[in-house]
This record gives sequence, C-alpha cells and structure tokens, in this order.
Amino acid sequence: MDASGRQRPTMADVAEKAGVSRALVSIIFRNQAGASRETRERVLRVADEIGYRPDSAARLLARGRSRTLGVMFTVHQTFHTDLITGIYPEAERLGYDVLLSGATHGRSEAKAVEALLSHRCEAVILLGSDAEPAYLAELGRRTVAVSVSRRVPQAHVDFVHSAEGKGVRQAMEHLVELGHRRIVHIDGGRGPGSAERRRAYRAAMRRHGLQAQARVIPGEHTEESGVETGRLLLAERDGGQPLPTAVLAGNDRCAMGLLMALTRAGVEVPRDLSVVGYDDSHLSHLMPLGLTTVRQDAFLMAEHAVRFAVERLENGELPPREAVLDPKLVVRGTSGPVSAED
Repeated sequence: MDASGRQRPTMADVAEKAGVSRALVSIIFRNQAGASRETRERVLRVADEIGYRPDSAARLLARGRSRTLGVMFTVHQTFHTDLITGIYPEAERLGYDVLLSGATHGRSEAKAVEALLSHRCEAVILLGSDAEPAYLAELGRRTVAVSVSRRVPQAHVDFVHSAEGKGVRQAMEHLVELGHRRIVHIDGGRGPGSAERRRAYRAAMRRHGLQAQARVIPGEHTEESGVETGRLLLAERDGGQPLPTAVLAGNDRCAMGLLMALTRAGVEVPRDLSVVGYDDSHLSHLMPLGLTTVRQDAFLMAEHAVRFAVERLENGELPPREAVLDPKLVVRGTSGPVSAED
C-alpha cells in the first residue's frame, strides 16, 4: 500500500490495461528484447498513468544491483550544482554511478524522485528538498534516502546540513562590528534552512539589543525575491523611510537579485548599504564585486551524503544519521563599515 493506504498498482494491472501479458510487461521493465517499440511505449505510458513502479527489492534480486545513486536537484539552484560537482567523485571512488533528475516549476520533486527509482537507482540523495514530511517519511520506508540541507527528524532518512544558526551568527557579528544597526533579513520562505536562519537572525538582533529594529521581509531563494525586496526598500526610501544599512539575504541568489535592483537605482554597495548572502555558491565570487556570504562546504556535504547512502546500502539496516557541518563567513566586497551619515 502507498502512504494513503491505497493498494499500489501491480504489474498485472499494467498488463490488463495495456492489453498484453504480464510476462511481456516483465520483459519490458527488465529492458530485454521481445516487445515492439509501439508496445513498449504503450506499456510504459500505462504504467505512468496508473502510477506503477517496479518493486525495488524484487528488481534488485532479479537483476542484480545497479550500483547507481539517484540525485534529485532543483534546476535553477546554483548551490545544487556545487553539490553535484562533489557527489560525482565520491560516488565514483566508492564504485557507484550517479543519475540526475531535476525538479522545475513544471516538474515536481516527487516526479523527479520516481523517475530515479524507475531507473533502478538503489538510493536517492535529495538536494534541498521542500517535500512534505509525510512524503519523505514514506520515501524513507521505500528506499535508502539522504536529505541534504533539509532536516525532517521524523522521517527515516539520513540528513546532511550545515549549522545554519552558527552561520547566521557569524554574519550578524560581522555586520554589528562594522557598526550596522538597521539590519534587515530577507526570508527564504520554505527553502531549506530558512526557518533556522530566520530564528538565528531574530536571536542575534535580540542579543545585540536591536530587537526593535528587527525586520524579516518575506521572500524565497530566488533572484526575483531579491529584486522585489530591492524595489520595496527603494520605494520606502522614496517615501521618506531610510534604507537599512545592511541586508542579510536568505541565500546567494536572493542577494544577487537585491544587488541588481540596488545598483540599477544608483545605490552604492557597500558604501550605502551592505549585503550578505548564504551558501557561497560558485557565482558569488565571479561577480565584479565579490559577495560577502556564509560558506557551506558543498564538497564536504556531498561526500557525507554519498557515504551515508553507500553505508546504508552495504551494511543493511541502520538508524537515521545526521551530519552537521560548520559554516564559515567569507568576507568580500559587499560588506563594509556603516556610513557616517547613519
């Protein structure tokens, strides 16, 4: 049965709806010769329509291990590219192949994961999953799964993430030491780590006696979110409200969008306003003005994720494990002392 208690579709269901024998369906899903192209396409289409996926354990017993790790990632997240770059060498070192499946605005995370499982991946590594906890819990019961950047304690999956609060505290200490008091945080919405970063920002403002000036602006981990925040702050400035002296963005993509909006309007960074991101994705230091950001070690996170998956595959049942890695503030050109005028 699936997570909702309904009976899962079987190979016999596929055969009946496609008008072929169960043996022929089995041949098609084993990728063996014996079916025409037209029949193969019809069977696969029917299987997709009714939600049939071959049982992973039975398939591995019948065909031997695939030694393939599936990686679900979000296509437009630059930090996921850095993680994938680290996943390949560690997987290859341990004797595993890697198969990627991307989630986009038009392709759900669940569909990306199911595609990996249907292609015989023995385990799945989820990069920045935003799936419901119930889905991750059900996935952990079905297969070996590792979640990177997203922690869901009740799910039977392994977790790899950075100490979000520690990273934000470093960023806030840096800004306060530079004399900043009007520090705004752009929230990352449902993005991985957003809740922890938001809590750490508020705690830091309280710790420095700045709670009255604390402000969290709703957003997402996208450039568009940064651009929209920039427009909001500029509109408030034009209405007589001063700009904040510093902004802690939810991630690097958001910070870059904010920088674009500000520089187009003639705001000089960091003289007029400092900006700090989070991730230290590869794009953060390719800009004309390098982004001050909190670095998550993508390669170390990738190595832990691959090892967790392989250890669970090769050592059998293990309790859920968690790797929490220390982030590090990287100071570049977008942060500086508060202006004397402020």
